[in-house]
Amino acid sequence: SVTSVQYIALNVLTVIILLLSRCCDANRKLLVFLIDGFRYDYMDDLQNLAGFREIVENGVKVDYLTPDFPSLSYPNYYSLMTGRHCEVHQMTGNYMWDKDTMKEFLIGTNPDSRLPMWWDGSEPLWVTMQKLGKRVYMYYWPGCEVTILGVQPAFCEEYVYNPSEKNLIDSMENALNMLKSDKADMAGIYYEKIDVEGHHFGPHSPEIQRAIRSLDQAFQTLNQKIKEKNMRDDINVVLFSDHGMTDLKWMEKVIELDNYIDMTYIIKMMDRGPVVSLWPKQDKFEEIYQNLSTVDNMNVYKKQEIPDRFHYKNGRFVSTLTLVAEPGWFITENKAKLPFWKNGTEEAEGWQHGWHGYDNEFMDMRGFFLAQGPDFKTNFRAGPIRTVDVYNVLCKTLGIEPLPNNGSWSRVECMMRSSAGAVRAALIYSCLLPLLLLTL
Repeated sequence: SVTSVQYIALNVLTVIILLLSRCCDANRKLLVFLIDGFRYDYMDDLQNLAGFREIVENGVKVDYLTPDFPSLSYPNYYSLMTGRHCEVHQMTGNYMWDKDTMKEFLIGTNPDSRLPMWWDGSEPLWVTMQKLGKRVYMYYWPGCEVTILGVQPAFCEEYVYNPSEKNLIDSMENALNMLKSDKADMAGIYYEKIDVEGHHFGPHSPEIQRAIRSLDQAFQTLNQKIKEKNMRDDINVVLFSDHGMTDLKWMEKVIELDNYIDMTYIIKMMDRGPVVSLWPKQDKFEEIYQNLSTVDNMNVYKKQEIPDRFHYKNGRFVSTLTLVAEPGWFITENKAKLPFWKNGTEEAEGWQHGWHGYDNEFMDMRGFFLAQGPDFKTNFRAGPIRTVDVYNVLCKTLGIEPLPNNGSWSRVECMMRSSAGAVRAALIYSCLLPLLLLTL
């Protein structure tokens, strides 16, 4: 039988092993890739995508990732990094307007887009990490240059339009070096080329296929560098997109608002495409609403009538009228005001051939999620998850407590291994226990 001295010794040994294991796990690093506009089925042909295939075989692939509504970039950038729906974190569009201050949030270089009111609705992961004394390196990540809740990441390579393949490769090399040398605990890399080509040429175009193959080459390089640097047991790599993409029949499926309403009755209109925000004059509100309600291929919602499942209507910057197009349709004031390409025959051609932003349950809006590393199962296929679930996965791999969020742990826990620290502890314990008993 085990004596009291042996019992005490066993307990002390267990505590020491667990503390050592947790210490080792705490040094594990995270590399995150946000691949803008990468639709869930873009990697279906894995036989010809060696980089993606290696990640899938060594890690986890979900069936698809459902974005938050609207299925636009900035709302989902923030949902991914906060685990919160758009109406909670307040980033409700790529273009927003605050009627109280008359300020605008616009994609691009608009200085007002860096104002705290757009960003301080929730705390993104990189801010939490900095608050905990950990270091985050961000490359081209939209918003990393903004002071959010008084905090910036340790390093931010500011966003530039459509970062190149060289930008991507250089940022991967730099991120791995920072993680390897303990100068960073987490690194995030943003890549936009897939979204840009999907917009310009459409999701089924030769151009998008070339862009996917080019990205695959980059991930082949990533996999090789992780091996060369002997980091496979020390780094988790998580890849995901913010939304998908669908075909846009430009010359056929355009809803021109000035065919239905007098635009002089509109105080403010923000964005164009699948989701448009309107603020009509108060005395013309019902007239505008009734006229737009007759338009085919489009739904018009008063703010409080927006479907609850969108998790959108309670956002601070949501307009009094929200227009949502049916998939493949495009809403604008007047088509003639938009740019066109000229093809070889000098005939006008659509300015864009792909778009996103539609109802987030529409199949083509689905994104992707892959992960590999010591905290993830290998060659594991997981069921569908949602954008808001990703945050909890990232927190788990970093060993930090997630803030309150809208994600579901039950949808993602199946992809995680048991704690690597607990496994090591069990192995050490099983090896040392017989020796301990013999010496007592």
